[in-house]
Amino acid sequence: MTDIDSIKPFLAVVVAAVAALLIARTRGNLKLRESWTIGAAVIQFLLIASMLPGVLKGNVYVFTVVEMLPGITIAFKADALGMLFALTAAFLWIVTSIYSMGYLRALNEHAQTRFYTCFAVTLSATIGVAFAANLLTLFLFYEIITMATYPLVSHKETPAGYEGGGKYIWYLVSTSKAFLLPAVILTFVLAGTLDFRPGGIFPADPVGTEATLLTVVFFLFIAGFAKAALIPFHSWLPSAMVAPTPVSALLHAVAVVKVGVFSIVKIVFFIFGAETAQNLGVGTVVVYLASFTILAASIIALTKDNLKARLAYSTISQLSYIVFGIAMLTPSGMIGGMVHIANHAFSKITLFFCAGSIYAASGKTNVSQLNGIARRMPWTMTAFAIGALSMIGMPLFAGFITKWYLAFGIVEGGNLPLLLVLGVSSILNGAYFLPVIYSAFFKKLPANEKPERKEAPPLMLVPLIISAAVTLLIFLYPSFFVGLAKLVLPPSVEGNLE
Repeated sequence: MTDIDSIKPFLAVVVAAVAALLIARTRGNLKLRESWTIGAAVIQFLLIASMLPGVLKGNVYVFTVVEMLPGITIAFKADALGMLFALTAAFLWIVTSIYSMGYLRALNEHAQTRFYTCFAVTLSATIGVAFAANLLTLFLFYEIITMATYPLVSHKETPAGYEGGGKYIWYLVSTSKAFLLPAVILTFVLAGTLDFRPGGIFPADPVGTEATLLTVVFFLFIAGFAKAALIPFHSWLPSAMVAPTPVSALLHAVAVVKVGVFSIVKIVFFIFGAETAQNLGVGTVVVYLASFTILAASIIALTKDNLKARLAYSTISQLSYIVFGIAMLTPSGMIGGMVHIANHAFSKITLFFCAGSIYAASGKTNVSQLNGIARRMPWTMTAFAIGALSMIGMPLFAGFITKWYLAFGIVEGGNLPLLLVLGVSSILNGAYFLPVIYSAFFKKLPANEKPERKEAPPLMLVPLIISAAVTLLIFLYPSFFVGLAKLVLPPSVEGNLE
């Protein structure tokens, strides 16, 4: 592995921040505002993609912005794990920006300049987390995301919007201050550094008081990264569904929740290290916590008639597959967890795009209202079916790759009862998604509705078709994301995989 000094990781963060300033200064100029958004999204993606060939060769792009104190820096590092997350987020920013234009225009939403400005700040901070070279940098951008997304969650400025936004920011700020900040401080006290390092920064085989302290620190991180939405730190997420659909898509597929689980992955690999986590026994506890979240959230999703609420609880469940796979500490399990960052992103954003398109074209928000809607919106509902079948884990769709590796990871670890969790959760996924598909395609339209086609505007329709198509492509060509995930594994673990 070779470190290459390069400003590119920093520029990938800066370009979206600059776009936010330009968008804010062009208030009232619709075309210019949207041009800044799309232009910055494309430039950001190309900057990140330009580092991909080097990362695939095992190189790491590093850049230090400032050293405030010895060992305390704001710095960025583009490695395989960061690349997996950053490429996904940057590509989906392009797609989501196009979708947002169609959505905001169709519904004549207010405060569009604020919307696009906060969107750009959020994507800047998301890439900041993806390429963070140390805990301080990650913590800084983690907090920026919370602040930047509050105006998006409460965008509608209704009592329900302010209530949902208030719960959202209170939950995330309080957990980061009560748990995450102490974990960061204790890490520096115990290790003398905050840098992310392959294999971790703590002793591989801690004993006695040191082992106890490290166990406490580990679970402070788990509680502090409440954006991961592990039960019981999940209730902010359904409340955030008062936001416009493009924001829900951003929260669930690209930024907020992915930042939570991605941060946990970074902690396991680069602060504790797989070997230390294994010796502490913390992985087993987290696996069972993730298992409970997977099943409990799926059961709650079954009870929700509101489509976005059902998708919200589905997200809580699906995110825990990532934590589940990483916490197993087996080669295939960790690969399954990492690739689900991308698999879930494309599948879930497709579902939220479809929910927004249904609302924009028909005003419908509940599952019980969707009888026969595929006759009116065939493209939208076909894309919905693709995203849903992927979440279930059916062959031909991206989610199957995730569950395939998770199943092998369970076998590698010898904890075969966990296969039951995987099987039951897939059945529950089917139980809350398949009725939607059946109602849309096989039930009759209500008598008062004409069967004429009425899709959402093209600016909304094209993005959901693109994200659905990528969901299929990931199944056909999984080696790209799997290859990046393998580069993250410690050499000893990768050797076990071979």
